[in-house]
Amino acid sequence: MSTHVATISPAAGSAAAHSSASSVGAAANKALVLGVIGLAATGLGVAVSGKAAAFSYLTGLVFWVAVALGALFLIMIHHVFDAGWSTVLRRQYENWITCLPWLGLLFAPLLISAVVAPGLIWKWTDPSYDLSQIGGHGTVAQDVLWVKKSGLLSTMTLIIASFVGFGGWTLISSRLRAHSIAQDTDGDIAHTHANRFWTAVGLPFTALSMTLCVILWVKALDYHWYSTMFGVWFFAGAVRAALSLGVIITIWLWSRGDYKGILNNNHMHSIGMLMFAFTVFWAYITFSQYFLIYMANIPEETFWYSLREINKDGVFNTWGYVGMFLLFGHFFAPFLTLIHYPVKLSKTWLPRVGAFIATVVLIDMIYNVMPSLKNSAGDAYPFLSLNLLWIATSVVGVGGVCVWAYLNSFAKTKLIPIRDPRIVESLTHHE
Repeated sequence: MSTHVATISPAAGSAAAHSSASSVGAAANKALVLGVIGLAATGLGVAVSGKAAAFSYLTGLVFWVAVALGALFLIMIHHVFDAGWSTVLRRQYENWITCLPWLGLLFAPLLISAVVAPGLIWKWTDPSYDLSQIGGHGTVAQDVLWVKKSGLLSTMTLIIASFVGFGGWTLISSRLRAHSIAQDTDGDIAHTHANRFWTAVGLPFTALSMTLCVILWVKALDYHWYSTMFGVWFFAGAVRAALSLGVIITIWLWSRGDYKGILNNNHMHSIGMLMFAFTVFWAYITFSQYFLIYMANIPEETFWYSLREINKDGVFNTWGYVGMFLLFGHFFAPFLTLIHYPVKLSKTWLPRVGAFIATVVLIDMIYNVMPSLKNSAGDAYPFLSLNLLWIATSVVGVGGVCVWAYLNSFAKTKLIPIRDPRIVESLTHHE
């Protein structure tokens, strides 16, 4: 099979991958400039608004980390199942994960802040942090719940976990990508076997390290809170965002002419089915988390939802409306849309659904991070505030760097893995 592919595909694949190379390079430069402007604006926000802008930067950065890890998971899922149909789509995810080392670099200022300005984001990085600032009592060091969790909730653990996480994700993604690209040249089946090895190592490592990191980065902003579902919730959102990004990129390439004759309706249907499946999976995980906390009805768990629904005086706050939007935006809207067969085949509607899902995943990240930024009364700051500006600059800034990394990789690689053993099966994919 691989010999046949080698004789019919390389020229076409090369032409598709390097078509309009100058326009891709120009787009990459524009993305980088936009990213630098967004990051500079966020830096200005930190100087002006301090803690609020820092929380906003964390929100935008963790959102794009979720997208990159979702792409990495989809690549590894492809290899672990030895999938055939997704082979022609895999390369775009391989291009996207080149942003992981840059995301690690962009995360460094947050780790530095935990050392030079403890308590700016994670209050447990400063044991002397006065909890009365957020409606509590005493200091973090006097809080029995922090004392019990101090082995995990420490600055050193935060730094080590982040370094191990980004280092491991970068290593695994670079190995998967390197073997895939090398196979375009020599067609050696050993590259497929190597990627299965790195997947076998990478899946458990990424699952565990991602869970630890997101617990430290996001969940521990309110370190009193308990949730056994948080890591799986993050995974579900990450894969949904990556699938959404993937369908947008794929249709963009199809509209350019790159995927003409490669992408067929069966590929579209399979992508749509995955988007539908993870919509249901997200709903299952999120409902399970809420149901278990509701049934247990203990303060260490329920306060997290109460903060996002009502203020201390019992007044319904703006975060309650955001929570209701997430219920319908995360589940009902995409579920009732993707359940229709024609939508999954539509090159007009499917990327629109993907853009909507990715936006809702971002709003969900805002919902998880920003209410932890409390006022002196212990209430969350309103959803509609200046903080949205800093979130926007963060998303644009970090996203611009990610797009730049993707386009740089796109310009240097084949459009599809032209000598993968399953490329013919993928090109002729049928339901």
